[in-house]
Amino acid sequence: MMDNLDKVEKIREKTGVSYEEAKDALERNDWDVLDALLYLESLGKLNGEKTAVYSTSAAPVSNEFEQAQKTYEKQTKGRSFGETVDNIFAWVAKIAKRGWEIKFKVTHDGEEKVSLPLLVVVLFTIFAFWISIPLLIIGLICGCKYSFEGIDTVSVNLNDLSNKASEMVNDIKKDMKEKKDKKDE
Repeated sequence: MMDNLDKVEKIREKTGVSYEEAKDALERNDWDVLDALLYLESLGKLNGEKTAVYSTSAAPVSNEFEQAQKTYEKQTKGRSFGETVDNIFAWVAKIAKRGWEIKFKVTHDGEEKVSLPLLVVVLFTIFAFWISIPLLIIGLICGCKYSFEGIDTVSVNLNDLSNKASEMVNDIKKDMKEKKDKKDE
């Protein structure tokens, strides 16, 4: 790592400015060499042929990149950072609202035992999966059925999947009980 004197000498060597100018530029830019060079360039203190070493001009760009950049600029033209953040928050709020409207229901023997917003279930599953996943499995084993209420259109019917999982667990329980009964006889 360069010490401050080395940085001053490096800038003097590359730019041709005086020791005082190089030191002043570094001090104004928290001893960052690149920022100091940009500062000196903004003051017009750099020698023409030596500044090419620090050129910020872009390398040749492919047509595909140029086209993608133009498309991006068209899409984001006129959109400020604040508007983008507002759009992101609006999307998150929409998802959260929808997650609150959809209910996750647990029934046992046709009687509703629990009804929770899907958002709560998802957050609980994400942050406490070591508790929620075993509870869901134990519930299936004990004969609980899970369903969702408030879903308009879904390409996969979650309630059918939940019912099939319950039926499969019940079939496994029956098979195990039959094997146990045969063994006891």
